[in-house]
Amino acid sequence: MHFTRTLLLAGTLAAATLSTALAQAQTYPARAITVIVPYAPGGNTDVVARIVTEHMSRTLGQQLVIENSGGAGGTTASGRASRSEPNGYTLLVGQMGTHAASVGLYPKLAYDPVTDFEHISQLSDTPIAILARKNFPAKDLAELIAMLKADPAKYNNGHGGVGATSHVSCLFFTSLIGARPPMIAYTGSGPALNDLVSGQYDFLCDQIPHLVQQVKTGNIKAYAVALPERTAALPDVPTTREAGLPEFQASGWNAMFAPKGTPREIVERLSRAVNAALEDPATSQKLIAIGAELPRKESRSPDGLRAFVQSEIAKWTPIMKAAAGGAK
Repeated sequence: MHFTRTLLLAGTLAAATLSTALAQAQTYPARAITVIVPYAPGGNTDVVARIVTEHMSRTLGQQLVIENSGGAGGTTASGRASRSEPNGYTLLVGQMGTHAASVGLYPKLAYDPVTDFEHISQLSDTPIAILARKNFPAKDLAELIAMLKADPAKYNNGHGGVGATSHVSCLFFTSLIGARPPMIAYTGSGPALNDLVSGQYDFLCDQIPHLVQQVKTGNIKAYAVALPERTAALPDVPTTREAGLPEFQASGWNAMFAPKGTPREIVERLSRAVNAALEDPATSQKLIAIGAELPRKESRSPDGLRAFVQSEIAKWTPIMKAAAGGAK
């Protein structure tokens, strides 16, 4: 009798929980949604997030409020986001650094990029460029590499924090050329770019969406883009293959996540809102104009994004372990 009552109680509680979740999903969203960007304002992830969420706000009928929170290459805020209440009102825009390369860099990463999140949709692909302050003496990538190899301690490399895309992409770059210049960590790619423009350090590897205008106006130099073909956003900048370093092929990306346990109905509604933004001509043109690329349709669904994140972890983990190991 006691066992039967326990089963009945458990069944009643489960039914009540399911009923509450369904009711929340049906009325979602009923208030503003917080979107955590784990970096300072002005960087690539921040720019992409603001473009996409502006359209999502119109689709969902509620404001999506960006909350910038930097630290540890984006992993601090990403961990906090993973532990937020799974009700659809706290989301995260992560990227290649926080959800792929971080696994190989942080032995005690505070979250699992695959199992601690509900995956919503990829927002963009973001080509990576090798850049330098505007008065850096190297005239092309070959000269930059020669200078770094000849006297690596002389040239400083800035990045947006350990684990950020700007950090891991330059770890990859410098490991390929066999040079270990000093690295300066910032709270995000925005502050790192600002100091490159003002000449506070020498070179940077970063995603191009937030720096296209700085290259076009001559405030910084762009030596190469790590793509098989040139990007329309910077058509005069050669590819790494053209510039003599074909092994350096790398691209960042941004994607939207929710805490594990967020109801599937809410996740799917958010995914549809992202896709509506990416299919909107004005929004997609904004992304393309800053140098971002629209993601493949396969990674715009929850299940597709999860598979994509798993593949990126498998790709970047051995690269980061080898690069970080060589830096010791």
